[in-house]
Formats: sequence, structure tokens, C-alpha cells
Amino acid sequence: MSNGLEVNVSARGIATILLNRPERSNAIDQRVLDTLVEQFAKLSTDDRTRIVVFRGAGKHFCSGADLVARANAPEPSSTPTSIVDMLGALDRLPKPTIAAVHGAAIGGGAAIAACCDIVLAAEEAFFSIPEVRVGMPPLGVTPFVIRAIGHRSFRRYGLSGERFDALEALRIGLVHEVVRAEKLDGKLAEVIDALLLGAPGAQRALKDGMEHSVAPTVEAILARKPSHGPPRTAEALEGIASFKEKRKPSWYPQ
Repeated sequence: MSNGLEVNVSARGIATILLNRPERSNAIDQRVLDTLVEQFAKLSTDDRTRIVVFRGAGKHFCSGADLVARANAPEPSSTPTSIVDMLGALDRLPKPTIAAVHGAAIGGGAAIAACCDIVLAAEEAFFSIPEVRVGMPPLGVTPFVIRAIGHRSFRRYGLSGERFDALEALRIGLVHEVVRAEKLDGKLAEVIDALLLGAPGAQRALKDGMEHSVAPTVEAILARKPSHGPPRTAEALEGIASFKEKRKPSWYPQ
């Protein structure tokens, strides 16, 4: 696929989205934004796709917005796809999402990580939200990054724009696990295999439920409480049967 992006779906249903502009440290231009939103829409409804993995080609994961392309772009004739549109679509993807980060994850790159369900980082990875250093408040990424690292940590790193390493990203909640660079692919494979053991319908329902469970009121909790008794979906029945029979469930790709 052109437009600075490659998408490949494996036989096991793993969709790998490769940001592929290594000469620009995988900076996000308008073409990449448009293509990402299109791909999210396709992957959301593709029953073959079980998991979506984000990676970056070359030395870095993603250096954020392509400011050079933005400065040289003509005035759009219509409202273009925005970083908010792209991050919102990623955050709402009904499939489990993983970011495997190496090198830099800056601005929009850090926000992509913040919107993924699971983030793995190589030890040498680093992050920043540096927009204030070029005179722009990062309002487009702010809500998504705050959801990942909290208001207090964002006050520091959003206002200062300073870099922080993978261990600090782990401490503040942007990253789930830090591994040596040569171990990143192996850890990614482990996490993918763990996710494949989950029922896709249950994972989809859980992601939807989590969206409504961010600082909910008691009234909202009670309004969405599950019905009494164990679920009787086909997935639940198969899950119970596979547990009893000590075998992998039918949705696990061999």
C-alpha cells in the first residue's frame, strides 16, 4: 500500500499497520491520516481480523505531525481528516490493539500509543508531547493522552515538551511493558497469543463496556449492569466447554 502506510493481515487474523515513511521518521501527513481512518473502518468490520498491531519502519515508531508538509500544504477545499478524527477512530476500534514502540514516539506518535489497548516499548524508546515548543498547544492529542497517563503527568510533559524514556512511560501508564530491543518481537508474539485466547465477541463487548466505564456515576453503572446469571452466548458456552475439556477454544487460530 502506498501513502506512507502498509497494512497486512496474517492467516491468524493479525493486522499489522506499518507506518512507512522512514525518511521522515514516520511523520504523519494528510495522506497518512486519511488512509488510517479508511483502514480503521475496514478493519472494524472485517471478521477475519482479530488484532491490530501498530509498528514503525526504520529507526523510529512515529515522530508526530509532519510540520513541513503542513506548512507547504495548500488551503483545503473541504474539511480534512484531523488528528482527532484518526485518534478517535483508533480508540474506538472494536478489536484489541497493540503498539510496539521503538525509537521515537513523539506528539501524535505518543497519542497513537495512548489510544492502543496494549503498549510494548523497547528500552531505548522515548516519548514527548513537544507541540508547545513550536508554539502550538497540543489540544488534538490532549484528551487521548490524559486518558492514558492522567492529568497530573500530562501537566508536566504537555507543558514542558520534554522527552521521557521508556521506563518513565511505564511509570506513568503510557507503556505496559519495557523489553530489550531484541526481545520486542518475541514479547509481541506472546501478547498476541494471549489475546487470541479471548473470544472476539466478548473482547468487542468489553471494549465497548470499558468506554462507558471511565469515571462513571453510580447511576450509569446501575443502568448498564449485566443481567443475572451466566451469559448464554455461543462464545460463553464454547468457553465453558473448552475449560472443562482442557482444550483451546474454537476461536483460537491453530
